[in-house]
Amino acid sequence: MNDLTPKASLASRIQTVRSSGGIEAWLIEDYTVPLISLECAFLGGAAQDPAGKAGVASMLAGLLDEGAGPYDSTAFHERLDDFAIEVSFGSDRDGFSGHLRTLIRHKAEAFDMLKLALNEPRFDEEPLERVRAQLVASVLQDTNDPDAMANRAWFTTAFPGHPYGNPSRGSLETLAAITRDDLIDYKARILAHDTLKIAVVGAIDAASLSIELDKVFGPLPKQSRRVAIPRVTPQGVGTRKIVDLDIPQSSVRFGAAGISNDDPDWHVAIVLNQILGGGVFSSRLFREVREKRGLAYSVSSSIAPFDFAPLHMGGTSTKNERVAESLSIIEAEITSLAKDGPFDEELDVAKKYLTGSYLLRFDTSQKLASQLVQIQIDHLGQDYMDRRNGLISSVTREEAARVAKRLYGEGKLLVTIVGRPVRIDAVKA
Repeated sequence: MNDLTPKASLASRIQTVRSSGGIEAWLIEDYTVPLISLECAFLGGAAQDPAGKAGVASMLAGLLDEGAGPYDSTAFHERLDDFAIEVSFGSDRDGFSGHLRTLIRHKAEAFDMLKLALNEPRFDEEPLERVRAQLVASVLQDTNDPDAMANRAWFTTAFPGHPYGNPSRGSLETLAAITRDDLIDYKARILAHDTLKIAVVGAIDAASLSIELDKVFGPLPKQSRRVAIPRVTPQGVGTRKIVDLDIPQSSVRFGAAGISNDDPDWHVAIVLNQILGGGVFSSRLFREVREKRGLAYSVSSSIAPFDFAPLHMGGTSTKNERVAESLSIIEAEITSLAKDGPFDEELDVAKKYLTGSYLLRFDTSQKLASQLVQIQIDHLGQDYMDRRNGLISSVTREEAARVAKRLYGEGKLLVTIVGRPVRIDAVKA
């Protein structure tokens, strides 16, 4: 924790640092504690996995810190441990990310290790096969996890023939097919300057950061070679699909098309989702499904602004004999919100929660740097953190009612169910 909670304007603290080599980063200097947090991201993610090789991005994320330059996997991690440096990487459907955290006195060593990981990964056979085995174990675990199965079935049904329909972490077949050359090719295509976003928070000044930016990121390609991904809408909306599994409680996933985060109605959609199922105790779904009827321990909704197919989604788990009733209530609440809009009281509660909890996203340097990167990706501007709560607070009931009709439409959903639900009309997989 550190004292990064904004007392006035966060935007006024952001510096745009541009290195002599043209690498740009957003910097917030903070000397409260002698730490530096760096977050970076590249557009791409699992959507850029080559055909038949789902899981390349995930495997690359697991391997970049498993040996680089002169250090094999063991030596690389020993050096990180010796200097208390944290380096890691991740991927999701649309992006590939990197994370660095270090004490200021080990700044030189930390940036050097990040440079090696990004530019000189070794992809030695032992760590490559170990990471492959870890991903295979994760996939095998998911085959017995009803929630994971329902989620995978939803995306497979919604996006046939599209990268979003592929499992982000790969399948047993695709993971087995990935080669060292696939990892090298993906890295060369995706980790490039033109989609790179960087944010740094901590005890470093702009001049020092500028030098490190060129050292770490300068050697990367100037232009990425991403494959064009078509924008699509989810298929199968209005249908239900059952994946048979002999368990007493079914896992349910539901969703349909949503709103992009660059849409003028995006912040209204955030408020609506909070009302529907985003707020654990105050949401309609929690109140109607759990509190009033005790149908499920948890039920929630979310909005997922994927780059090529924004969605609104949700899920729950309930006894097989109560799936039909639960879905009926969920669909009724979505339809009611679309038809009549929110009540004044629930709109007020949602706005107060969203504005009051927003500062929790910045209570550590890592969280703050991550938010700064996301704001860059979304092209929201450096003043967004100062403007955001005002955008939420200004949502009116009239706006919410209009956007609810747009977002939820007739309330039709694509629903996937893993279990053995009774008395429900659905297609069995």
